[in-house]
Amino acid sequence: MIYSKHSSRSMAELDSRLRDAAARHKFGILNVLDVTETLKSKGVDFGTPCRVYDVCNPQVASAALTVEMRISTVLPCRISVFRAGDGCTIATVEPTDLLRATGLGGAEELAAKIEKEIIAMIEEAA
Repeated sequence: MIYSKHSSRSMAELDSRLRDAAARHKFGILNVLDVTETLKSKGVDFGTPCRVYDVCNPQVASAALTVEMRISTVLPCRISVFRAGDGCTIATVEPTDLLRATGLGGAEELAAKIEKEIIAMIEEAA
């Protein structure tokens, strides 16, 4: 399932607030993909601003990988911020659903913990 929250804030404001919320929750932002700019560099004029943030809590990621290395296929977690209507939407695929989709077991409790933190980060940023 996708969890999403609409915000009247600008992309720049959400960027700053998401970075702050990530730090408060002991997550690092590993990478930010500017989808709109990447498509533009490939000759595709996509007019909707969209950024995808790769986020990770290193301690929890390490614990999950200790349980099952194939969990690496769904790491890091991703949060998308895109222009929508009179503001922006912040969205993520819920980590519990990502783990469930892999068919791998053993890290359900960790996925639930991460999901709670990511949803809190989205709520704080919005």
